[in-house]
Amino acid sequence: MQQRREFVLRALDPGSNMAALCREYQISRNTGYKWLRRFREEGLLGLEDRPRHALGTAFRESAEVALDVIHLRHVYPHFGPKKLRELLKKRYPEHLLPSVSTIGRMLKRAGMTKPRRRPRLPKYGPVKRPELIVDGPNDLWTIDFKGWFRTRDGKKCEPLTVRDQYSRFVLGIDIVAAPSVACVRPVFERLFARYGLPKAIQSDNGSPFATTRSRTGLTQLSAWFVSLGIRFVRSRVGKPQDNGGHERMHRDIKDQLQRFPAATPAQQQEYCDTFRSEFNFERPHEGLEQQLPGDVYSKSNTPFTTTNPELVYPKDFYRRKVTKDGNIRYRGLFKTVGKPFAGNYVGIHQVTAKRITVWFGDLCIGVTELPWNGPLKAAGHYNLQQEQQALERANRQER
Repeated sequence: MQQRREFVLRALDPGSNMAALCREYQISRNTGYKWLRRFREEGLLGLEDRPRHALGTAFRESAEVALDVIHLRHVYPHFGPKKLRELLKKRYPEHLLPSVSTIGRMLKRAGMTKPRRRPRLPKYGPVKRPELIVDGPNDLWTIDFKGWFRTRDGKKCEPLTVRDQYSRFVLGIDIVAAPSVACVRPVFERLFARYGLPKAIQSDNGSPFATTRSRTGLTQLSAWFVSLGIRFVRSRVGKPQDNGGHERMHRDIKDQLQRFPAATPAQQQEYCDTFRSEFNFERPHEGLEQQLPGDVYSKSNTPFTTTNPELVYPKDFYRRKVTKDGNIRYRGLFKTVGKPFAGNYVGIHQVTAKRITVWFGDLCIGVTELPWNGPLKAAGHYNLQQEQQALERANRQER
């Protein structure tokens, strides 16, 4: 205290030099100006030591505000700190309004929040964002199921939506009986017959399009896509932004169809057809510079045939047909490749004297070694370049 008094008295001298005084007393100029300001405002009491702990916590700042936050959370259980703060703006001035983080701490200490569980990434799920070049119509179709709701007669309604990525053209909104291959495949047969085949199709990891329990993520439906020459792409698990344009279209469906459901599923299908017609031919799209999706979209030049074409493999590959149980036979032994490939032909390539790779189209679905006395190993990101490198390494070892 004695040193602070001396410093303040000398600093009040009109001819004093603040920088030199601070160096003499070995303090920063901020500290020097702080002591001088406190002395002018409070006198000698302003030079006394003050506690260094925080002036308040989430509950100590204002018990009234904390109680209001808890009350509003009971009234609006789905509101987070940001929305609750907007409601508090109508009750308190700005200097009494707690921050978003403070409201979050209030809710946490009151036991009104649950820790968000981070999704566990599946073993065979995609880890990178899908990279696709979309330069024209039918380069990529996006598919998904709109979240289910009930019509007024109590029937469950779950629309299947198909959209062209480039033109934003909605190809179909179909209410199917169940999200199964038997119900979904006829819808795509009709769409392929009407619009032709796209180059690629993207979906999430849900049934019946994909599964995270398969090495390739293929199901019977997506394996059928690949057999038609369509590239199948999966979004990352828990990343709806990978298919953001499709999700945005779902929000429009929710606002116009789900909020006021029809009396029956048949009538709901009529509403879906009306919405699709308006979306494609009457509503300008900002992403298309206010053009109509129907004016931008054109049919594919690749026709669809009802008979499945057989996949073509290089000449040095052995072709084997997958049985209904998902097995193939090679050198007198059976190996399981998976039921999604049943009825299709796979290619077997013998890289070295013992190493074997199994392909479905341009997808490597497994790696194994002869004799076939163990399960088919996961291929991971195995590709033809890696296969060639393995062959070169084997040749070098033999030499």
